[in-house]
Amino acid sequence: MKRDVVGIILAGGRSRRMGGGDKCLLPLGSGCLLDHVILRLAPQVAPLALSANGDPARFSRFGLPVLADTVTGFAGPLAGILTGLEWAIANTACKAIVTAAGDTPFLPLDLVERLAAAIDQRSGSIAVACSAGKRHPTFTLWPTDCRDALRRFLVDEDNRRVSAFIERHDFVDVDFPVPQSAAQPIDPFFNINEPDDLVRAERLLQSMEP
Repeated sequence: MKRDVVGIILAGGRSRRMGGGDKCLLPLGSGCLLDHVILRLAPQVAPLALSANGDPARFSRFGLPVLADTVTGFAGPLAGILTGLEWAIANTACKAIVTAAGDTPFLPLDLVERLAAAIDQRSGSIAVACSAGKRHPTFTLWPTDCRDALRRFLVDEDNRRVSAFIERHDFVDVDFPVPQSAAQPIDPFFNINEPDDLVRAERLLQSMEP
């Protein structure tokens, strides 16, 4: 179900442990990592955009807006989150964005619904996804009202820690279960950091196929 929320896929990491380049474009199944992320997130949001620096042409086949950081230098995920908030305010009437990492091909199909429901009676709050006792700060619903505070935090204070910003504000942790596959548990926030992770993801994907 689509929500009145902008989806921002954070695809701008440096991918050092994968040898550099665009990790989200690495092959997985019949497509690439980003194909799987889009397939799972797009039905939950309206609209959807990519946060990535460099030549946007490399993402042209996905047909999505590509947002370069509005903060100079490589400032990490918070720069992409800030850019997503600014883009949502300038181009939509949505009052929140949901961010998701571009290297997490099994993200929950009810991510946005559950994050939004958790703060339904808490206007201006941030909702953060958790699983298996771990918080996943790049999988978060951010109200657009936090844009100015985030810019001050990132630019004026030069603080790039996503969790530190979240913990300064009213927030709620939202727990997501770890479903069982035929072979092994699949944490929905399992992300690809190293070559072995990509091998594991391929096996997990195969185990999910009928």
